[in-house]
Amino acid sequence: MTEQETVRAEQAEGTRVDEGEIAADYVEGLLDIADVDGDIEIDADGSRTTLVVGEAGDDLGGLSKPEVVAALQELTRLAVQQQTGDFSRLVLDVAGSRDARAEQLQAVVERAAASLADGAQRVPLEPMSSYERKLVHDLVREHGLASESEGEGADRHIVIVPA
Repeated sequence: MTEQETVRAEQAEGTRVDEGEIAADYVEGLLDIADVDGDIEIDADGSRTTLVVGEAGDDLGGLSKPEVVAALQELTRLAVQQQTGDFSRLVLDVAGSRDARAEQLQAVVERAAASLADGAQRVPLEPMSSYERKLVHDLVREHGLASESEGEGADRHIVIVPA
């Protein structure tokens, strides 16, 4: 790695750490407003920062519901983007919500695989975030099927087809 590449890598790492700290401050403020206690950890790994709020099973007053986590994640990303001026790929995990959502998506893929086995030509799924779409694409591949994303913006979704 050249010196210039090393400097860029260090700058990128610094940006992720800053992104995590900005996100943690923002979420901490929201938790204070909601009068909810929860420990916050920052995991900057690769090109994505994950903010972990609480642990699986923690009672965070309904904040771990999938639609609430998605909304909080988008708000937090926007807060980070506003302060950094850069696009954020931040992922928010509230009280184990990421693992719970991954299990739900596994069940969705299994139902789609069963539909295809019963003769369906394609199975469109609900719109989901880019992070969830990546998980689904990986799960679909593990089932020996194929998938593609269709639609734009909030309507972007996956269609599962036979391989």
